Amino acid sequence: MSFSKKIWKRILLLTALVIVVLLFWMRYIQRQKFIYPLRYTEYVEWSAEEYDLEPALIYAVIRSESSFNEAARSSSGALGLMQIMPDTFEWLQGSEEKNYSSEDLFQPEINIRYGCRYLSMMFRRYGILRTALCAYNAGPGTVDGWLSDPGLSPDGKNLTQIPYPETRNYVNSVERDYKKYKELYKI
Repeated sequence: MSFSKKIWKRILLLTALVIVVLLFWMRYIQRQKFIYPLRYTEYVEWSAEEYDLEPALIYAVIRSESSFNEAARSSSGALGLMQIMPDTFEWLQGSEEKNYSSEDLFQPEINIRYGCRYLSMMFRRYGILRTALCAYNAGPGTVDGWLSDPGLSPDGKNLTQIPYPETRNYVNSVERDYKKYKELYKI
């Protein structure tokens, strides 16, 4: 076999290998995007802008809270995509002219809007994402108690330990998903 035929054979083999690797990579990315979907984008984008939150964070919270199931209902009574407690929802509505019922939390637009309002309030209150996520999950009263305990928060701002396993797992899940959304979608 001549020298040029050997080179062409190697080039073809290398090209085929690159194509196979690219196909596998594309399937991997598609699978990841199936696992980390973008749903309710209109509501997420509006709420992200309105409440100064990153869309990737909102998607991560929705994925961790309900796996994008708008009819989700937790054993503690939280409802909808972002798992809002009816009492919290009532409080968030405050003195608005139109008051929704807790059943309205199953509507994605309403759930995402109020979930983002609450998440934004927790972030403004605590200034640290991890602490805000703890408050979103366990409630600000609980988190205030944790922050006042030097064994859990030496500086009164950062939680070095999260005593509730459910909250600890939740925060870790949201942080992991948040990074994945940013990586996959560059949002």
